[in-house]
Amino acid sequence: PAGSMALAASLLPPLLLLLGRPGLGAPGQGAGTWSRFARLPYPQDQLFLHDTFPDGFLWGAGSAAYQTEGGWRQGGKGASIWDTFAHRPATPSGAAPPGPVGGDVASDSYNNVFRDVEGLRRLGVSHYRFSLSWARLLPNGTAPPNPAGLAHYGRLLARLRELGVEPVVTLYHWDLPQALQDAFGGWASPVLPGLFRDYAELCFRHFGGQVRYWLTMDNPYVVAWHGYGTGRLPPGVRGGPRLAYLAAHHLLQAHAKVWHLYHDHFRPAQRGKVSIALSSHWIKPQRMTEKNIKECQKSLDFVLGWFAKPIFIDGDYPESMRSNLSSLLPEFSEAEKKYIKGTADFFALSFGATLSFQLLDSHMKFQQLESISLRQLLYWINSEYNNPQIFIVENSWFVSGTTKKDDAKYIYYLKKFIMETLKAIRYDGVHVFGYTVWSLLDGFEWHRGYSIRRGLFYVDFQSHDKKLMPKSSVLFYQKLIEKNGFPPLPENQPIEGIFPCGFAWGIVDNYIQVDTTPAQFLDSSVYVWDVHQTKQLIKVDGVYASRRKRHCVDFAAIRLQISLLQEMHVTHFHFSLKWSLILPLGNLSLINHTLVHYYQCFASELLRVNITPVVALWQPMIENQELPVSLAKYGAWENIETVQAFVEYAGFCFTSLGDHVKFWITMNEPSVKNLTYTAGHNLLKAHAKVWHLYDKEFRRSQKGKISIALQADWVEPACPFSRNDQEVADRILEFDIGWLAEPIFGNGDYPEVMRAWLRRRNSVDLYNFHLPYFSEDEKKLIQGSFDFFALSHYTTTLVGSEKEDAVKYDHYLEVQMINDITWLHSPSRAAVVPWGLRKLLKWVKSKYGNVPIYVMANGIDDDQNMVHDKLRVYYIQNYINEALKAYTLDDVNLQGYFVYSFNDKTAPKYGLYSYVANQYEPKPSLKHYREIIGNNGFPGPETPELLCPEEVASCPDCHFFRTRKSLLAFISFVFVAFIVTIFFITYYSRRVERQYK
Repeated sequence: PAGSMALAASLLPPLLLLLGRPGLGAPGQGAGTWSRFARLPYPQDQLFLHDTFPDGFLWGAGSAAYQTEGGWRQGGKGASIWDTFAHRPATPSGAAPPGPVGGDVASDSYNNVFRDVEGLRRLGVSHYRFSLSWARLLPNGTAPPNPAGLAHYGRLLARLRELGVEPVVTLYHWDLPQALQDAFGGWASPVLPGLFRDYAELCFRHFGGQVRYWLTMDNPYVVAWHGYGTGRLPPGVRGGPRLAYLAAHHLLQAHAKVWHLYHDHFRPAQRGKVSIALSSHWIKPQRMTEKNIKECQKSLDFVLGWFAKPIFIDGDYPESMRSNLSSLLPEFSEAEKKYIKGTADFFALSFGATLSFQLLDSHMKFQQLESISLRQLLYWINSEYNNPQIFIVENSWFVSGTTKKDDAKYIYYLKKFIMETLKAIRYDGVHVFGYTVWSLLDGFEWHRGYSIRRGLFYVDFQSHDKKLMPKSSVLFYQKLIEKNGFPPLPENQPIEGIFPCGFAWGIVDNYIQVDTTPAQFLDSSVYVWDVHQTKQLIKVDGVYASRRKRHCVDFAAIRLQISLLQEMHVTHFHFSLKWSLILPLGNLSLINHTLVHYYQCFASELLRVNITPVVALWQPMIENQELPVSLAKYGAWENIETVQAFVEYAGFCFTSLGDHVKFWITMNEPSVKNLTYTAGHNLLKAHAKVWHLYDKEFRRSQKGKISIALQADWVEPACPFSRNDQEVADRILEFDIGWLAEPIFGNGDYPEVMRAWLRRRNSVDLYNFHLPYFSEDEKKLIQGSFDFFALSHYTTTLVGSEKEDAVKYDHYLEVQMINDITWLHSPSRAAVVPWGLRKLLKWVKSKYGNVPIYVMANGIDDDQNMVHDKLRVYYIQNYINEALKAYTLDDVNLQGYFVYSFNDKTAPKYGLYSYVANQYEPKPSLKHYREIIGNNGFPGPETPELLCPEEVASCPDCHFFRTRKSLLAFISFVFVAFIVTIFFITYYSRRVERQYK
């Protein structure tokens, strides 16, 4: 019950601890990461963690000089290699289409220091990471310094100090002075480490009193590999691997020189810390084999370990690199190894869009699969590099360059990365002390130009003033900082309680297994048993015995299904009839009496074991929409004749099955995605006519109830703070649910939102989407044609207003489908969002009043692996608990809940019974559902006991006896008296005879 969910959550960290936190790190120890995470408890480990970060955790935002400063010719700035690269006649491979040139102006931060700092104040961050432009401070790369450059950064630091924002300063973020590239060949020259040291000394002397965190350089992998190896990035030298490894060698030497400079001469007075921002991807094995895991380890060695192992372990390159690259890789002397080893006061990690899936060389994946698991990377670093203090100095994803305000995709990636950081801290024992979102504002995105955006604040690059406009991600990050994470909320906690007496606990099967093969007892032929030769039965031609009447026991398939249902302890069973098989021609001229008799038997057998049949007259399927061929061929629901045919069919079903069925569904889950407006119009009229037919001609005698069952997945605005996204969500709910619900449960007509939207589309886009009109008589016919609100609910969808992904964008409704990647997902990628059910039930109540509601189908798929049935156990537990919240806390008139589905044979991957080798086997989720049914919910110690009277399902065949109990008692008395009288007469007659003799 509810307590068990809380208990499971509380036990999760100890469960993870049992699997081992990293001990003292050593090269190669990170290889245990993949097997460890493969063993974590599922799905508990993947659940959202409602918790907060440690006290004093640092929250910040970042930017880089070339990406945002602009002012490339202002204030005496010299040219950088990026200035030169961006102004080349040939467009860099993979760069954006023509538009603003490189970072000439970009976000114009050089002229808007106070604007940027105001953005930081609004966020409430504790630190701001930015980079100094080497070419702005030393235009030629060497002395003399540029006073205007020194003043610019002095103003920025002073303003940060006023706001109490900690500066995290990068000395080199890819923008090498062009003069040094021209004079020495850039980082390919051994002269550069010394020049870099001189530049760093200038910065420490001028700014060190205001800076506690220094980063020598950013992402040396990209600088070396793509700057001097592939030539994809400035300075564009295509020197191949040998030159790339040489440039990296010099970058490491330069970093070490600067660290020792600060340690020896500035640390005592300034008390700061120095590190290097290393970027990495994450990789996972194609299959969990020892060979593939070694290849994954090698991949990380070749990218992150290339720089991290010399600095954090022993001053030398990873063994996998040295053994595979032989003469290509330069060597450090023993003195150099000692000099480089330990030259970082913390581990500064950059992870996200800059490297992952973009600038990572494909050969360095070693045929394994790239992934974006920040948590596993943090654990690997912790294991590999001796539990360092980790500062995440760059992390985020990106959105399209056309996205302005509602950057939902960006928010959900941010949410995922921050959640994974929190789990790494709380579950895995990783020491992370700060997080930096990238970036504060939109800017020039390197090889992607202006085709993507990564800022929290929107910048219109075509405008003159370059104002910052807060995106939805600003509000998200601001609130997260205020709360220091994701603290538990009352609505996220499971509750204890039970459902009312008479609550319908059900299971669904789209179509029951129909097997009308006659039993041997119905064969009227006569056989002779050849006992001497063939030992077989030989049919005697022309000779027949009298044919006996069919009985329900003749159908063996029914007995099996009923026994399986009994094992579940459900009170209701929901299935659909096959219109196309009952009336093959679509009318009463040809009736499949055998099938009808089968359905009669099935329903009566359900009643015999006290299970209420819930029967749908029609459920659309792929083939002919499950309509008789004659109707499907001539327009299906677009043909008005189908309406009358459905009414005739329904009347026949009520007559044939109504004595056994008291719970009817006219139409089960008509798919609005595949309906034309005309078809939907006719479908509504058909439903209403059938409801009125039952109400007038059958309800009094059969005493049943009838309604329609609609598919109703919840729709949530992707950006919860966005009015535009809320409007989109409201629109989709009306098109998905209100289209068919509003005429029946509302005012008898279609939602006004639909009509207004279609009028707008037809006028603007010259479309002709005609939503038909009902006559006043038709409105009266349709309005109120229900006894309850039946809905099927499986998942929740996020929708946004900004077009981000063309594949998932609906142009007709102008809606972008968004995925929250922190949600649990099934193998088919269905999102598991229990709270969506509660929101849906509240929405139905708010729209249509206190109508009785049945959740007629709710379920999730698996991959026929027992591990994934654990997901179904979680799904059933939590969706039912949210239903209980709707019933107890929101006063929703909820009267039943049905799990989808009965078995894997009729609904592959969704069943509570698996079906393998002609055998049904109960899954663990079946037992769990049965326990919930037995408890009638989630009772706790304080839950009052609910005494419910024993309910017995209606048995039509017992009606004669039940209504004549007095007569039967009298007849029984007379019969017993007669027997006793006969006994005494016989007894005394024999006694007299003996006396006479």
